[in-house]
Amino acid sequence: MKNVLILGAGQSTPYMINYMLENAEKHDWFVTVCDMDISLAKSRVNGNTRGTAIEFDVNDEVLRKRLISESDIVLNLLAPQFQYMIALDCLHFGKHVVTASYTNLRVADLNNDAMRKGMIILNEMGLDPGIDHMSAMAMIHKIRENGGYVAGFVSYGGGLPAPDVKSNPLDYCITWNPRNVIMAGRDGAQYMEDSQVKILSHQECFQRTWNVEIDGVGTFEAYPNRDSLIYLDVFNLKKAHTMLRGTLRYPGWSETWEKIIKLGLPNDTMVLKGIADKSYAEFIEMFLPLNMTGSTLEARVARYLNISPTGKIMDNLKWLGLFSTEKIGKEFRTTVDVMTDLVKKKMPLPEGKRDMVILRHEIEAVYPNENNRKEKIISTMIDYGVPNGFTAIAKTVGAPAAIAAKLILNDELPIKGTHIPIQPVIYKKVMAELETLGIKFEKEVIPM
Repeated sequence: MKNVLILGAGQSTPYMINYMLENAEKHDWFVTVCDMDISLAKSRVNGNTRGTAIEFDVNDEVLRKRLISESDIVLNLLAPQFQYMIALDCLHFGKHVVTASYTNLRVADLNNDAMRKGMIILNEMGLDPGIDHMSAMAMIHKIRENGGYVAGFVSYGGGLPAPDVKSNPLDYCITWNPRNVIMAGRDGAQYMEDSQVKILSHQECFQRTWNVEIDGVGTFEAYPNRDSLIYLDVFNLKKAHTMLRGTLRYPGWSETWEKIIKLGLPNDTMVLKGIADKSYAEFIEMFLPLNMTGSTLEARVARYLNISPTGKIMDNLKWLGLFSTEKIGKEFRTTVDVMTDLVKKKMPLPEGKRDMVILRHEIEAVYPNENNRKEKIISTMIDYGVPNGFTAIAKTVGAPAAIAAKLILNDELPIKGTHIPIQPVIYKKVMAELETLGIKFEKEVIPM
């Protein structure tokens, strides 16, 4: 029997855990699910005799190392800051590890050691990053096989409520780690457009937006996502004049979030003192200059942000509860923790409603052997969650990691070292199974 260790039982994990448990009998696995919230971990196992739940604190070194040493593979769905710690323990014990997080640079440096140990550290094996990489590389490799090259690459991703869900003014629901929502764009962004490199600060990410039309779904707004330029090397696009990866939201999100950033609320470094007894209004007052004029907090905030005190943005800030006299009620460590708790309460996916995931690639291809013929290839994946069942986020984040884990456990992934899923040996098998699960792309080719 092989032992599967799953670290983390949060919103992105239910489908993955269910997949591993459903396949446990067939492949002779035993699945251990670990989380700080033991009741949550138990609910994910749901009484399956091939699984167990364990209360787990990642900082408990003795427990962590014992569990890893007893496993054959680790599926690490903990927060990204723990990626290196887990990878290092897995390397020490020679255990394979799969994550859905962006590759930590220190983890990437473990490649030679992992090769020597005969193990695989497979990162970015989720939705975005994950399915986006695999689908993009499948398109890029096909273009090259046909004698062409990529001149322009634009990609979008978004996890959103379905279009019929209108549960709040911001048209957004929390279906994955809310902290990531709060901290989106914190490192700024850079991309290349028409051979010109553009660099944006945190706040500017949400000022540099544009509309994207998705057939059959509607209009979205996009903003630049992280560092797009690294994918010129990752995807080996030496001739590309455009490289841009964007995040999709419903229109209106960015203008409100840009003001939340200007207030200074997404801050995970300053440690708060005595915040539990403060109201949200008192909390917001802390971010304003002492001499800011205005008869009310709302008026002072509007003046500071240079927005209308009766406009849409102010309405959204009021709806979030930022001017409420309600006590915060908990001793949160940072302002990010306060905001994370707040959006979880204000933006749940309503009972009986479904979420939606969109991935879209727009690739400009040139074929030198055909008189430099050009075409634009548009590839779109839309997946919907099941009301009161698995969310689209849980399915599309969890399925790639689970499929990869199965391939590794069954010795069907003949690679070692530290990787992301851009090689055909990985993505062909994973994408083929994803299609059987209904996760597939529709393509359109437009002559240019």
